[in-house]
Amino acid sequence: MPSNLLHSLVEYTTIPIDEKEKVVLLSSNDIFKSPFCYLSGHKLVEFSQQERDHFKRYVQNGGFVFVDDCNHDIDGLFAKSFEQEMSRTFGPKALQKIPNNHPIYNSFFHFEDGPPTTSFELNGWGDDLVHDYLKAITINGRIGVLYSNKDYGCEWDYDFRNKRFLAVDNTRFGVNIVMYALTA
Repeated sequence: MPSNLLHSLVEYTTIPIDEKEKVVLLSSNDIFKSPFCYLSGHKLVEFSQQERDHFKRYVQNGGFVFVDDCNHDIDGLFAKSFEQEMSRTFGPKALQKIPNNHPIYNSFFHFEDGPPTTSFELNGWGDDLVHDYLKAITINGRIGVLYSNKDYGCEWDYDFRNKRFLAVDNTRFGVNIVMYALTA
């Protein structure tokens, strides 16, 4: 998924891109060298105190974290534990639904109805549960943590050369997320 999104950023924008994916531990000070981070999973989310402190400081100092639940299940282990971790880190009311007219939906491409639906929501587990919103933690009027349980990671996880078979490039919303993170 990261290489596919990087390809879209190169294709659509003029943002200088480091084409190598970097995996950075949350406990490492290297996290403070990047303006955009991606966190994904489907299992328990539990930060150590050092990781919690780094995460909070990173976000409060202008960093942006896109968090994507691979289970796309509101009550799944990742969703519950991530939301509890955000409550511990930023307070119980910090993670809130964002309106479908939020600037992130127009930061590059226009998404009139809010977050695009993924095929995983429609048939991934056979539950056909479509999430019509995203959640965020806002710091000083700007999203610092964007949380999705739409499973964009799996939606965008294919060889970028296969985009030519899509009627509409589904990574365009990823471009919006990165553009918002870097310009808002």
